[in-house]
Amino acid sequence: MQAIWRGAISFGVIIIPVRLYGATEEKSLRFNMLHASDGGRVRFNRTCAECGKDNLTKDDLVRAFEYEKGSYVTFDETELDAVQVPTSNTVEILQFVPGEQIDPIYYNRSYYLAPEGLGTKAYGLLRDALVESGKVAVAKVAIRDKERLATLRVRENAIVLETMYWPDEIREAAFPELSASPDVNPRELQMAQTLIDTLTEDFDPSQHSDSYREALLAAVEQKVQGREVVAPAASPEQAPVADLMEALERSLEEVRERRSKAQ
Repeated sequence: MQAIWRGAISFGVIIIPVRLYGATEEKSLRFNMLHASDGGRVRFNRTCAECGKDNLTKDDLVRAFEYEKGSYVTFDETELDAVQVPTSNTVEILQFVPGEQIDPIYYNRSYYLAPEGLGTKAYGLLRDALVESGKVAVAKVAIRDKERLATLRVRENAIVLETMYWPDEIREAAFPELSASPDVNPRELQMAQTLIDTLTEDFDPSQHSDSYREALLAAVEQKVQGREVVAPAASPEQAPVADLMEALERSLEEVRERRSKAQ
């Protein structure tokens, strides 16, 4: 893996040199666009909306911020480099909190932090202290021209940095249907809880896979072999549930039957 950021963790007066690596990767299939008449690859074409010039190179471009409709201020790389904050090269730990206090909606992306050089011992100290405390560190760090809120936690002997959204980046769930929902029947609630209890088990990520990606790869293989991709029969549309108790009872029965067959 290639490091995407180098800096240090600031833990009180302790400075821990680290490298940052992406901890995740999306494995979706990426399609290219072809010209239908001749099969030519259609590529992204940088075209100026003002003069119509196309195939613009990096040297033709400049970064700009639209401060009002149609009006821009431009920045060159030197000016952007001059905009520095303390977290530009530092993961600044602000506090430690119980992890369950952080709503998962705030989490954005995960990265591995690896120690550099003489920072190995201090890195191990922070890692072990996080494990012993059972808490996560809340920090700030600037990555790729954006300062982010973040947490530090431990996974498989490595410190994981998870970037977070700022509070003003979380949209409010303002849906009129939520305030207009009817009261829940206690018997239905009890049955729903029974269904949840019946379906409760330890989480094992290896039991889950991307069915759509697998089906898409199978379709690609069929096309490569010159076979026609045949769509499966459409599933019948399910009507909205009219009787919640009946639906809950049927769901519970199906789960129990499936469990008994699996044993």
